Amino acid sequence: MNGLPTLSTREVLNALRTAGFIDAPTRGKGSHHALTKREESGRMRLVIVPERKDIPRGTLLAIIKQAGLTREEFLALI
Repeated sequence: MNGLPTLSTREVLNALRTAGFIDAPTRGKGSHHALTKREESGRMRLVIVPERKDIPRGTLLAIIKQAGLTREEFLALI
């Protein structure tokens, strides 16, 4: 599959949680969710996901990049 599917916020959050991200308790207010993950190098990754019925493909690509995943790795999680 070359293109990205249209995904909801819930589907993206589930995929990121499967990848090891957890909810950031002190972030993510209003219409956005924040998830974090500590990498083996000690670096903390922060991913912000907007609350939308359908997340635009450009936004989804940015989320995948923030998460440090490839498109193929992300598609395997959904």
